[in-house]
Amino acid sequence: MQQGKAIIFSAPSGSGKTTIVQHLNSQFPELEFSISATTRKPRKGVEEHGVHYYFISEDDFRSKIDTDDLVEWEEVYGGNFYGTLKSEVERIWALGKVVIFDVDVKGGLKLKKFFGDNALAVFVKVPDFDTLKQRLQKRKTETERDLEIRLSKAREEMKFEPFFDIALINKNLEDSFKEAEKLIGDFIAK
Repeated sequence: MQQGKAIIFSAPSGSGKTTIVQHLNSQFPELEFSISATTRKPRKGVEEHGVHYYFISEDDFRSKIDTDDLVEWEEVYGGNFYGTLKSEVERIWALGKVVIFDVDVKGGLKLKKFFGDNALAVFVKVPDFDTLKQRLQKRKTETERDLEIRLSKAREEMKFEPFFDIALINKNLEDSFKEAEKLIGDFIAK
């Protein structure tokens, strides 16, 4: 693979990483969001193929694992596979852009290992676990059981913060936007 720059945002679900990444995409024309591949079904009326995810069959995904067509992949949340296609990263670099990722913590660590010093890995966290729980409850997108699964996973993911280049504490969204803009601007400029 040709080597360009990569920016990785990872966090437990509900920390605000997606909101921050969307903001950065609107502020930096040199960034291009990496669309992940998944075997899960799209959320009806909300997600479309090639925009939110590349929705592919489990057989196709497993084939891509076997042929080394993925930068990273993970099986999460009850048998669904998620991963980053090498072709997606190459597409973005061919445009002369910096690839930006919004991935779970395990995926973020794998991406950082793959890209090394050409990547900035940012761990987004909330001030405390209670804040995270409140944010997830406020979304009202999960059943009570799913919420408990996400919270349990979040407890585990928080342990991996030291393996990222920097932690961004998302206490106030506007402050987090400014801090993220500074981090990304500095990284792109070097």
